[in-house]
Amino acid sequence: MKRLRLLVSLLCLCTVSANFAATADLPLVAAQECRPRAGWANFFAKANTPGAEVRIGYFGGSITAQAGWRPKTLAHFQKTYPQAKFVEINAAIGGTGSDLGVFRLHTDVLVHRPDLVLVEFAVNDGGASPEQIFRCMEGIVRQIWRAAPQCDIGFVYTLTEALAPAMLEGNFQRSASAMERIADHYGIPTIHLAMEVARLAKAGRLVWKAPLPKTPEEKAAAGDKVIFAPDSVHPHPETGHELYLQAVVRSLGPIRAASQAGGAHALPAPYIASHYEAARLVPLAAVTKSAEFVALDAKTDAFAKRWANRLPALWQATKPGATLTFKFKGTRCAIYDIIGPDGGQVRVTLDDQPPVVRPRFDSYCTYHRLNTFLIGTELTDTVHTVKIELIAEAPDKAKILAQRSQKIDDPKRFAGLHFNPGAILLVGEIVP
Repeated sequence: MKRLRLLVSLLCLCTVSANFAATADLPLVAAQECRPRAGWANFFAKANTPGAEVRIGYFGGSITAQAGWRPKTLAHFQKTYPQAKFVEINAAIGGTGSDLGVFRLHTDVLVHRPDLVLVEFAVNDGGASPEQIFRCMEGIVRQIWRAAPQCDIGFVYTLTEALAPAMLEGNFQRSASAMERIADHYGIPTIHLAMEVARLAKAGRLVWKAPLPKTPEEKAAAGDKVIFAPDSVHPHPETGHELYLQAVVRSLGPIRAASQAGGAHALPAPYIASHYEAARLVPLAAVTKSAEFVALDAKTDAFAKRWANRLPALWQATKPGATLTFKFKGTRCAIYDIIGPDGGQVRVTLDDQPPVVRPRFDSYCTYHRLNTFLIGTELTDTVHTVKIELIAEAPDKAKILAQRSQKIDDPKRFAGLHFNPGAILLVGEIVP
């Protein structure tokens, strides 16, 4: 019987890899607010222990970064379990999905010794292929349970107006449907925070995008409609995020009831063979840098200090000709950097492939933010050579900003050709 199960598992694994490597299609999962699965036995046991410190990792994008469902649920946990002390691990970065999360998990979450990690990437993974979501989300799960076997995990899903059509038809959006495959394989509870949002929208009682009414006239005009968000994405803390909080509150009972015996989580056979459990964030100290690169000290440099909680070692090049070179053995490689108004362009050469220019500037670069750029993915698991060079040609910043009806407000701010790398995102390892 065990051999038969193993054979079936292997056949299913092969089918998953074959089906989703070639297509972005995925059968959608029926919408359900909470699927408790194996529950959070370790979390609830610790929350009920007098004097215990319970550490919750909030791992997601800008919706988690808001002063919304994250602090609201933390406060609810503290009120519900006053005998314990709850500590927040805020590991949210706006505009990023599981494809960065799987690489930064160790430095941003696991080093803080979480007891529960709530993973929120369904919105920012909205454009990713199912197979890429499988790789990243499974990599996150396997990294957590490899490093912290008693840590419980929950997937939470949020929603935007653009992703809502599937929910209005009674199904999860595609990204959440893909994540459900991983959650089901590992027995991880899931909560869709936006079931009530979708219900209100279908009933015509939700306004996706509007400022909150302030005057009596504005409130009267809104009537019984819920104003969800100012931009149809990031909920108002007073309304949309309150709906998200209540979804978590309703889900805690079923998850607690389903919680099985606690202890270490065992890692089953992988759902997909190409998962990213081996994903790692490699400091640039491990690679060769030309003399034009300067290490920015977070103790003395204000720019470096601003990013030290995510990129403790930050480098900067401002002169064309600055180069990074390294070799790695693995299947995926990207650079983790900071882009902004002063961003330039780099020329990337992988092995003997034609060079590719990567602007370190986009239509959102009226400010600085964390970003990544891909060097190669789905590579053969052999040794690869990489050269990255800052070039003299500037991106057409005015044209790029115009994509979002933005303009260059101060030419001095946009005049630079900066490249600010902080780390390598690698599925594999650096080799000499």
